[in-house]
Amino acid sequence: MSGTESESKTPLAKAIGTKVTPREIEEINGLIDAGIYLSVSDFIREAVRDKLRAIKVIKVRNIDYESAKSEILGYYRSYEEAYDYEVAHDLELDYELVCEITEELELEGRLGVTK
Repeated sequence: MSGTESESKTPLAKAIGTKVTPREIEEINGLIDAGIYLSVSDFIREAVRDKLRAIKVIKVRNIDYESAKSEILGYYRSYEEAYDYEVAHDLELDYELVCEITEELELEGRLGVTK
């Protein structure tokens, strides 16, 4: 096995720099002193992870109405119960479109409503 084959495929971490106010440093140091974080770096890594989890890019596919209707019906057949926002997220469809189609499927009697 060559040296390149045994090397990890995971990219190396990269150091980045930023400036924070003295008040922010004081607050971070207070958290470190309280034992909540090990270091400033530990705090910053966790803050970045929290922010990345909180901000999700919502993808919406451009799809014709009938195809979307078919996918939504198939989704409900697979999962039986789901909220409109879950369908929109999982199928990457516009939320308003999902609501409109779901209502139409209910009126057609092809989709039951659970109360």
